[in-house]
Amino acid sequence: MKKSLIDVLFMSEKRKKVLLLLIEEPKEMKHLLKSINTTRQALLPQMRLLEEHHLIVQCNGKYELTTVGNLIVNEMIPLLNTIEVFDNNIDYWGTRNLKIIPKRFLKRTSELKGCKMIEPSLVDIFEANKDFIKNAQKSSSLYFIFTFMHPSLLPLAIQLVNNDIDISVIINKDMLQKIESELSNEFNQLIKTGKIKFYLYQEEIGILSLALSDDYLVLRLFSKTYFGNNKFSNEHVFCSTSQAHQWGEDLFSYYLKNSTLIAEI
Repeated sequence: MKKSLIDVLFMSEKRKKVLLLLIEEPKEMKHLLKSINTTRQALLPQMRLLEEHHLIVQCNGKYELTTVGNLIVNEMIPLLNTIEVFDNNIDYWGTRNLKIIPKRFLKRTSELKGCKMIEPSLVDIFEANKDFIKNAQKSSSLYFIFTFMHPSLLPLAIQLVNNDIDISVIINKDMLQKIESELSNEFNQLIKTGKIKFYLYQEEIGILSLALSDDYLVLRLFSKTYFGNNKFSNEHVFCSTSQAHQWGEDLFSYYLKNSTLIAEI
């Protein structure tokens, strides 16, 4: 009796690696052996199993995916990437309040593959990410979402505006109230430069903060509590891949679409 496709796909690392390699292009056996770092004797039974289940076929001395194999592997890749995102940092993701993140972006979690979790030391807990700041100073434009007053927000904004960088910042109602009561003059001066725009998002924002430079994404998520409340955490996701950056751009655009420009504070 044949194995189920689920078993064929996920119960062997060798079979899984072969399928992922063949999604790129047809390959000869010697290339597969080198890429997987195995022997012909060990790989041949796995190749026969993939052939028996009509996932691969040998043609002109090369192995390639069948139409069925291509369809399945293209669906398999996002799942494997999502699993990798969570598996590498399950304690982080398992303690975040993910329910309040827009569902369309949760479904794209696979795009955050390759991101690192950064947990600042106690002495650096309120410091901005140094790699991001360095890159921000060379960026053409910057995008931020803030739901809390980060200690470095105002001095950083002043520095970047003086560097002639265009900046867009989305804030929530609580942030606006704090700025109005404590820092209205400083923020109005920033607005008058014409280099920085503040937007108000009236509803709940599902993240603590987001920062986007030309190359980097920094994302802070709420910690969850047993009582269902959001809890501040300065642990953050740091990404430098193009897919993750696009995810961040789209998330910013999602909130910007329903935000209103703040002409004066």
